[in-house]
Amino acid sequence: MAIEVKDVMGRVAIAVHEDASFGDIVAAMKRYAVGAVTVIDLERRPIGVVSEDDLLHKETDTVRHSVSMFESRRQRTEHVKAQAVTASELMTSPPVTVTPTTPVRDAARIMLDKRIKQLPVIEPVTGEIIGTLHQADVLRVFTRPLEELAADVRALLPEAVSFEIYDGVVTLSGRVARTSEGIALIEAVRQVEGVIDVASELVHDSDDLLIVPPQF
Repeated sequence: MAIEVKDVMGRVAIAVHEDASFGDIVAAMKRYAVGAVTVIDLERRPIGVVSEDDLLHKETDTVRHSVSMFESRRQRTEHVKAQAVTASELMTSPPVTVTPTTPVRDAARIMLDKRIKQLPVIEPVTGEIIGTLHQADVLRVFTRPLEELAADVRALLPEAVSFEIYDGVVTLSGRVARTSEGIALIEAVRQVEGVIDVASELVHDSDDLLIVPPQF
């Protein structure tokens, strides 16, 4: 069974209200040792995210008081953020969120694709923030107890196939009827949360992937 966000998420919702000041945001980041905070409305629903990059525009924008008609959209956005003083002005919107039942593997993919290090976790019905998923939480799946990992792997394998686990790498050995069966087992084990890689020492009785050229 896939590990879900609720199994590893932090139960503290690291957030500020939309009228929070620049100083309030910095203080929240420092208090929780994070690089971003979620911005919420009065119903505790995420409406944006303020990251360290958003705050750094204050320091890097050297021409914040001058506006050029030749500015790109990105430059104009940076200048606006350089003059911002509240969370609603600083934030990037809309926020990327997950729910408690989102598979951790999917959340990790979102973090990688969006290049973000944490995700607000929302209650799917109300949209209210209920926690925060950090990169460190996602990586915890690779430190699962060995007996749990072994039980999940064992459940996928026929009796004729045995396995060993060392440093998260699963080595399969034994005999299967067809090459395609062995490939399917390898891919199934690779999807188990906490498995880093799969090595195969499987023996195949027949190669059903062999393509025999037609005889003319």
